[in-house]
Amino acid sequence: MPKTPAPLYEQIRQLIVAALAAGEWRPGDALPSEPALAERFGASAGTVRRALDELAAENLVERRQGSGTFVSTHSAPGQQFRFLRLVADDEASGFTRELLGCRRMRATAEVARALGLRTAEPVIEVRRLLHRRGRPVVLDELWLPERHFEGLTAEVIAAHAGTLYALFEARFGVHMVRAQEKLRAVSATPEAARLLQVPEGEPLLSVERLACTYGDRPVELRRGLYHTVADHYRNDLN
Repeated sequence: MPKTPAPLYEQIRQLIVAALAAGEWRPGDALPSEPALAERFGASAGTVRRALDELAAENLVERRQGSGTFVSTHSAPGQQFRFLRLVADDEASGFTRELLGCRRMRATAEVARALGLRTAEPVIEVRRLLHRRGRPVVLDELWLPERHFEGLTAEVIAAHAGTLYALFEARFGVHMVRAQEKLRAVSATPEAARLLQVPEGEPLLSVERLACTYGDRPVELRRGLYHTVADHYRNDLN
């Protein structure tokens, strides 16, 4: 049986995503107007609007009343911590960051499998602590394919005032658009206990995240250990 073609709005959505992946519009850029896109794709303005609405629901674009449609960016205030769901019980704001290390290494079999790489392919490992209220609350370890992040060093990270995802956009043209997470309860190892300033064996929340760019291409594997004595993981469900 022949495959049923996707609805026209979905075809247009896919074409816009392909243009984003190709770098035609960068994070923060304004997209052409709906009439201009309609002319480009040979569709009605209503069909283009439906495609843009789908993209907005996926957080790939941002609709601004009276201004148009813009490519989503992790540099925007409301998007900076979109993938970090650790919320303070007392509503304290923000984190300070302490970089523990940034090094080039060969991908382990586990990291390679998650990122779709060959075993021993070069990756960049970043380790850091996130502090709140003057105490460490997150121990982060992440692995990035070197071919997408060539030149990422501790000095580059230290010189950037914003989030890592904003840095990845601005310097390497890699935009994280979607993530999958696995959560489990673990006990603090001796090293984690030392870095998070908690007793060995203290209960921690382990969050493993696989972040993807356009086309569901995985470009980051991240493992975080969260100390939740004064913070909680929040996920808003619709």
